[in-house]
Formats: sequence, structure tokens, C-alpha cells
Amino acid sequence: MSNIKPLARAILILLSFVISEIHAQAPNIEWEKTFGGSEEERAKSVWQTSDGGYVIAGASISYNGDLTGTHGAEDFWVVKTDATGGLQWQVSLGGYSGDWATSVQQTTDGGYIVAGYTLSTTMDVSGNHGVVDFWVVKLSSTGSMQWQKALGGTAGDYANCIRQCSDGGFIVAGYTLSDDGDVTGLHGTLPRNDYWVVKLSATGNIEWQKTLGGSEDDMATSVEPCVDGGFVVAGYTFSNDGDVTNLHGAANTYADYWVVKLNSTGNIEWQKTLGGPSVDQAYSVKQCDDGGYIVAGYTTSNGGDVTGIHGNYQDYWVVKLNSAGSIQWQKTLGGTDDDRAFDVQQCNDGGYVVAGYANSTNGDVTGNHGGPDSWVVKLGSNGVIQWQKALGGAIDDHAYSIQQCADGGYIVAGDASSMDGDVTNPNGGSYDYWVVKLSGNSTGIERDETEVSLQAYPIPAKDELFIEALYGSEITITDIKGNLIFKTVSTGQRVSVNTTSVPNGIYFVKNKSNGFVTTKKVIIN
Repeated sequence: MSNIKPLARAILILLSFVISEIHAQAPNIEWEKTFGGSEEERAKSVWQTSDGGYVIAGASISYNGDLTGTHGAEDFWVVKTDATGGLQWQVSLGGYSGDWATSVQQTTDGGYIVAGYTLSTTMDVSGNHGVVDFWVVKLSSTGSMQWQKALGGTAGDYANCIRQCSDGGFIVAGYTLSDDGDVTGLHGTLPRNDYWVVKLSATGNIEWQKTLGGSEDDMATSVEPCVDGGFVVAGYTFSNDGDVTNLHGAANTYADYWVVKLNSTGNIEWQKTLGGPSVDQAYSVKQCDDGGYIVAGYTTSNGGDVTGIHGNYQDYWVVKLNSAGSIQWQKTLGGTDDDRAFDVQQCNDGGYVVAGYANSTNGDVTGNHGGPDSWVVKLGSNGVIQWQKALGGAIDDHAYSIQQCADGGYIVAGDASSMDGDVTNPNGGSYDYWVVKLSGNSTGIERDETEVSLQAYPIPAKDELFIEALYGSEITITDIKGNLIFKTVSTGQRVSVNTTSVPNGIYFVKNKSNGFVTTKKVIIN
């Protein structure tokens, strides 16, 4: 009889996980903010900062409203907020021509790295090689420019993603039409693009660069450092030669997701084409805590690797790969209209959150306000929908970036042209930056930290973090974007983790044992 209570309690806990998987409620909007002026602003990237606030980057055309210091045409526009979305500072970066920021991250020194592309040759921009260059800008913690680098050749070079590496340098990826200047090894001939991946030092000098692709168009959209010191790159390809094999559709007609794993010096370890007979384009890739990868974008295919498409248009397509790039599962999400995903991240509970926009009003999509809405979908670890939420108003609203926050909620950034529904206080332009904070604990899963013993100290950690957990527990450390930093199995003794080369910020120590998971937030500073 003495075992009945513990057994019943275990059953109830397991049932709560099953019920939560099926009946989870979507999170509430904690706050939302529009930033901009009387013209057009589009946010492409958001990052939670170590002070609990947020940094957002994209492009602006306005010269009034929230903007000061504009240069002409489009500018990089970087906005720093506090934890409740209050504007702390903003900075416009660029020259007389067009400048578009696509990616931002806080750096280990408390500053920021921003990447995108530039047409400019004046004012903040120097060293442009031709028509369009990658443009990388390092900012201080208050938004002052510390250095900038224009990278490329005499044709077009477009950066889509930048991340800081464990050595303090940076990895930046996009695509190039050039075969001169900083670019060597282009696989096609003009006007064909290659993936272009560039490793920079901490001061922005090129350490190595790689062009990847075939004789048709290949466009990289996302890059992430991996726990083994290498990198994973994702985007899409129309090629079926060169570095690319097994394209599912007709070359130069239909694109596949293309995922490439590089080693620490940029050499290809493996590459995978994913898709079906029609168009499949990936926009985001992250490494998962099991060493595999999660990839998201959109598909119009119904065959090959793709099953379950909802209509004849575009669906979100989320693919889970193992560490060797083989498909473990795939999910199409959406309705009978166009639905495109642009960002994905693994969550603290082992599931995934995906963001983009939905035109659909049926299928998996409920609550659409009209036109395209920002659409956030939370998946379990097996890809099953736990909840979904459409955000927006009666016109056009898009999400391009999402991140799980330290409180378990989510920050979503994109643009809004709506002036009703969920969107308040627009600036009157055709589009504003639109930043939405969603509440945490939306799955309804209450975790009892007494179920699994876990201690992590000191907090904040400077040079060393100590972790204590039960024998046989799987211990992982991930950053707030879900990237795996550390993984081991507990021997029952105290585990010491050297954090001297780990970027400052918020991290999550996760302990898995006997089906239970405990997560603790730690700060490395």
C-alpha cells in the first residue's frame, strides 16, 4: 500500500504532460509596441539582452517619429528597449543609398553585432566593393559604432545572418554573385548566386570564406555555430551539381531546402537537399540539444520528403534532422492559403516555436484578423502542435524573428501595417516595426523541481559554473536561442563547466532523468 501514492502521483504527472500536449492554451500578449515614422520600417531580427530588454534590427525609410540621424534612402535601424518594450535608444546606420539590416545579436562585451547589405559608399559605409556588399557593423552597448566592414566583390553580395563564435569572432552567411574582391570559388556564372559563408575575427577581419553551391541559384538564409566548433548553414538551392546532390525538383525551376554542415575551417562535412517536386525554401536552422538540427521555412510540394500539405499554396514546413542530417520527422503547418515560416527555435521544454505569417483562416490557423497575420506555432518535441496564435489586424502583419525569453515567454519581431486588432499606436507609415511579448508557461505544464535534484551555482557565473544532479541524469546547457552549449551525463559528482569563453548572457541548465525535466536559469557574466 505504501507504493500507491507515489505511483498515482507519477501517473498524474504523466497524464498532465499528455493533456497539456493536446489542450495547451496559447499565451497571452503581455505587451506590444510599434516603432517607426511616417514611411516604412521592417524589423527582421530580435534578441533578448542580458539586462532583460531587447535589441531589434531591420530597415527604415522614415526620417521622423521614433527615428533620428537618418542618412537617406533605407538605413540599418537598431532599436534597444527595456524589458517592457520602452524605447531606450535607437540608431540609424548607413549612407546615401540603401542599407538593409537582417540580423542582430548581443556580443560578449555587452555590445551588438549587426549584419545586412548595403548599396552605400559614403557616410557610415566605407570599403564597398561594388553594387551591393555584405555590411557588418559592431556597436557598443549604447549603440555607438565601433567598427564596420563591407565584404564582397563587384557584383551583388547579400548577408542574411550573423552569429558570434566561441573564439569571439563572427560567422556571417548569405549569398553572392561575385567572383572577385573578397569572394573566390563561385560555382556558377552571372547571374547565379552561391551561398557565401565568411568567418571574421573579433575585429571584423576575414579569416576564411567559402562559396557553396552549383551552377544555378543557391541562397543561404541562416547560419549557426555548432557545439563541435563547426557551423550549420541553411537556405535553398536550385542546383543539382557542384556541392549539391539529389535535388528533388527540376534544376533552375524548383528549389529545395539545402542544409550544409561545415567544420571549423569551413569545409563541407555533409550536405542535404530536402523537399519535393515543387518549391521548398528554408529560412532558419538551429542546432538542438540532442546534436541534431531543426529547420523551418515553407513548401509548396506534396511529395518527396513533404507530406500533409494543406492546400495548393504555401505551408510552414518544419523538419527535424539528426546529427548526420537525416530526417527524423517533418511537419507541414497551415491552411489552404499562403503561410510562410521565417524563424524556429528549440524551447526549454524540448519542443519548438516557429514564427512567420499566415494568410489562411482554416486548417491549423485560427483567429486570423484579416490579410496575413503574424503566426506563432508551438510544437512538442515530436512536432505535434501544442498551440498556435495569430497576431495582427485587418491589413498586413508579418513575423520574421522569435526567441524564447528568460521567463519562458516569447518575443516576436516583424512588421505591421494594421492599425487595429492587436496593433496599437501605429506611427502612420505603410509598415512599422512590430514587437510582441507573449507570456510564459503557456503549455500548462507545471514542473516540480523536487522531482529531479538539480543545483547550478554560482549565479552569476564568471569563469566556472558548477552543476550537481542525480547519477545518470542528462545535463545540457543552452542559450536563450536554444543553441546547445554543453552536454554531459552526470556521474553523481559535481560537474564543473569552464565558462571563460562562453558569451555573457542568460542560459538554461536542463536536467533530464526518468522522464522528468528540471530547468534552471543561470547568468554568465
